[in-house]
Amino acid sequence: MRALILKEKSKPLTVEEVKNPAGEIIVQLSHAALNHRDVWIQKGMYAAIEYPAILGSDGVGKVISDGDWKAKEIIINPNINWGDSQQFQSKTYQVLGMPSQGTFAEQISLNVDRLVEKPDHLSNEEAAALPLSGLTAYRALFKRANASSNDKVLINGVGGGVALIACQFAIAAGCKVYVTSSKHEKIDAAVALGAKAGFNYKEDDWVTKAKAVGGFDVIIDSAGGEGFKNLVKVSKSGARIAFYGGTHGNISINPQVVFWKQISILGSTMGSDVDFNEMVNFVNHHKIKPVVDSVYKLADGQAAFDKMAAGKQFGKIVLEI
Repeated sequence: MRALILKEKSKPLTVEEVKNPAGEIIVQLSHAALNHRDVWIQKGMYAAIEYPAILGSDGVGKVISDGDWKAKEIIINPNINWGDSQQFQSKTYQVLGMPSQGTFAEQISLNVDRLVEKPDHLSNEEAAALPLSGLTAYRALFKRANASSNDKVLINGVGGGVALIACQFAIAAGCKVYVTSSKHEKIDAAVALGAKAGFNYKEDDWVTKAKAVGGFDVIIDSAGGEGFKNLVKVSKSGARIAFYGGTHGNISINPQVVFWKQISILGSTMGSDVDFNEMVNFVNHHKIKPVVDSVYKLADGQAAFDKMAAGKQFGKIVLEI
């Protein structure tokens, strides 16, 4: 089979012929989606990297092995060994695509409990875009921050896959949703999806503008860094800030503001199998369609990685296998 291979740190990915996988369940993949995790691995900024590697956590395809699932169209639950607790993952937790073989290949071998039927209302491109981002967004928004229809929600850095589908989820749940971005066109696109308004966090007065709309009950973030203190500033009393990444580095906050406002700061990552099934049910119920920014051929995989690394996307970048 053909697969997109990472041979060394910071080297371009190339398509090569490799052995077909063996196992109880074999899925013929049609599409897979990129996540920032894949870019970090290529750059060597991830724990316990093994080379050569077939990356990719998201995928959609058809089961080709015999059994009850044969010929069914499925999406992949990318969790491996979440564990028994719904509060946190186990010490042996992994994400599909490192160190295990990922989805940037024509076929993949999986345990049967990683298979979930593809939502009928989604195209293959949209279905490939759902699993990791959808799960991460769902847990951060609903399980950690406990967002409800009464809440005013701020999605920080809309445009990336998780932030954008968190925006869609919050809109579907009846929340009053606002967004931030450094690009006015991304704010406009989020408003077109149903967000109330947005703020350009590169502008000096964005905090003042955000306070003018009354502040926020729930904030979803993946950046951290120096800008995190501004999220605290625009939080209402009793607000919940859930974050699932730290692309801008260590956070900087004023603890007095946090304790005086009774703000909860909540770490979150991916989610359990229970979360995944709830997320898929939520997507089916509300007929949510993940936003696909662009689709690349497998042979053009490195170009897809370059686009994600540059942060130019609005929605998910998908590979056609």
